[in-house]
Amino acid sequence: QVQLVESGGGLVQAGGSLRLSCAASGRTFSNYVVGWFRQAPGKEREFVGGVSRSGSTTYYTDSVKGRFTISRDNAKNSVYLQMNSLKPEDTAVYYCAARRVVIVPTTRSQYDIWGQGTQVTVSS
Repeated sequence: QVQLVESGGGLVQAGGSLRLSCAASGRTFSNYVVGWFRQAPGKEREFVGGVSRSGSTTYYTDSVKGRFTISRDNAKNSVYLQMNSLKPEDTAVYYCAARRVVIVPTTRSQYDIWGQGTQVTVSS
């Protein structure tokens, strides 16, 4: 069973950048698609983007397209979320999630492995 640990969150000014990492344990990480989600206070957890098992295909929600980039390095059992041009509305706890499937799911209920989350705060 794969386990996930996020890191890289913090406080940044609007317009700044952060890079989140999602480190996985287990030898079969390359068999899992990975999604990034975020949850702001009082709001539902929402899909931010996802990456295929090989890393060749990525998906993004409209609000982050052109600003966020997902990549993965299966040799390092890691997935990354590069966030540029950050806005105060990007403030949330960010989670990575994984599932052993081919197609990248876009809803929370379709993932069965979650990290503990990392806080991202963007000040105006």
